[in-house]
Amino acid sequence: MNRTKPISGELLALKNQIEKYAIDYGLDFFPQIFEVCDYDTINILAAQGGFPSRYPHWKFGMDYDQLSKGYTYGLQKIYEMVINTNPCYAYLLQVNNWVDQKIVMAHVYGHNDFFKNNAWFSNTNRKMMDVMANHGTKIRRYMERYGTDAVETFIDKVLSLENLLDTNELFETSALKRSRKELIDQEKFESGDEGYLIDDRSAALKSFMRTKARSEKKEDRKEEEEIVSAENARSHSRDILGYLINHAPLEEWQADIIGILREEAYYFLPQRMTKIMNEGWASYWHSTIMTQKALDASEIVDFADKHAGVMHMSKQNINPYKIGIELMRDIEYRWNRGMFGKEYNECTNMKDKLSWNTNLGKGREKIFEVRKTHNDISFIDEFLTPDFCERQQLFTYKYNPRSGRFEIDSKDFLAIKQKLLSQLTNFGQPIIEVEDGNFMNRKELLLGHVHYGVDLDVGFANETLRNLFAIWKRPVSLKTKYEDKEVIFQFDGKEFKTNH
Repeated sequence: MNRTKPISGELLALKNQIEKYAIDYGLDFFPQIFEVCDYDTINILAAQGGFPSRYPHWKFGMDYDQLSKGYTYGLQKIYEMVINTNPCYAYLLQVNNWVDQKIVMAHVYGHNDFFKNNAWFSNTNRKMMDVMANHGTKIRRYMERYGTDAVETFIDKVLSLENLLDTNELFETSALKRSRKELIDQEKFESGDEGYLIDDRSAALKSFMRTKARSEKKEDRKEEEEIVSAENARSHSRDILGYLINHAPLEEWQADIIGILREEAYYFLPQRMTKIMNEGWASYWHSTIMTQKALDASEIVDFADKHAGVMHMSKQNINPYKIGIELMRDIEYRWNRGMFGKEYNECTNMKDKLSWNTNLGKGREKIFEVRKTHNDISFIDEFLTPDFCERQQLFTYKYNPRSGRFEIDSKDFLAIKQKLLSQLTNFGQPIIEVEDGNFMNRKELLLGHVHYGVDLDVGFANETLRNLFAIWKRPVSLKTKYEDKEVIFQFDGKEFKTNH
């Protein structure tokens, strides 16, 4: 797909102007490339996670169809899209008016700075345009060799597990990465005439083939089984896809596909972990650049209208743009006035607290520091305050079937904060980890649910076990608490069982 074109003329001049403002404010970003496209193209890009070339799969078509219908019926409109790459690519809609283009460009420079400087993005692959295209080529080759249905069905199984990740994997040390590369260099996999596309990014398949080669060389089968058993029994791994690559009875192409989807899942993981901060940071800077530098007098009303639309928040869902920008502004305000620390926190006079001002002037410095080190959970946990919740009218709501409306459930700060944090922890999804790869000494897989007070959805759990069985090839169990009792759900390939 090549339906985008580089900006030129007035748009290029505007880009240079906005970039200068961003530099003047101290933003530090990758080289920025803007391209323009129409609605259909930006919907295709959005459906594919922002990348022009992905592997073939029905989910991208389904997402595109939903986005297209959303635009046709006026339910949604994509103004911009920015990708975490170096150089950083962003797409502009051709039909955006001039104020929209200014807002989008300023917003994109905020995202670009965040991608480059936030710690959770530090190990992401900035060349994912090429990697995604390579992944697509590989999977098309596998479809030609093993059949589209077989490969797509296997991808479906793996995608249902792609949320079972370990955030610690984002902080692999450079030394570990170097040692892995050295191992790859030492043990090059010879593909022969099998037709696989192998390069340095295919570490998953190479690891699988090295393991297989070593196993085939072992003369003592008993010793081999003891080693495999010990490895499989390694407990408490939350990187389920990585565990399957190393221990499940996979064909080479299956191991490579899991490696491909795992790599892509970890690439997108920091964006999921920093949605509030990232959008808040970008919104802070588009607002600052527009109101202080880029707006003409005739554009003020149009900007205010567009900005207000982006910041609207419903009772059912939090708006990451709104919460993010307001919390950034609150931090800046508090650190400018010294409204933090032991003395301030222990002050009991509300009048003194409201007028507190030590003229510290550290607000801008503080928000740059925050954007570097935090993710959404630590951001909310450390900086959300009762005063902020009151000013922003943040409450917990619940649906009243009698009135047919969402009504305030609680104004209690701790309840509000806890609900926000629970929604953000693992994105509101259950945390699952491997407990035993040789459960009952039968090479069965035992998973554990880290229970934080919310029971698993049984239907969802059963579907996950069914998909895991398809990969593990032996019974799969999941230990959890359900209705305050310890239970183990199991799928043996034929039926589901519940053991108390």
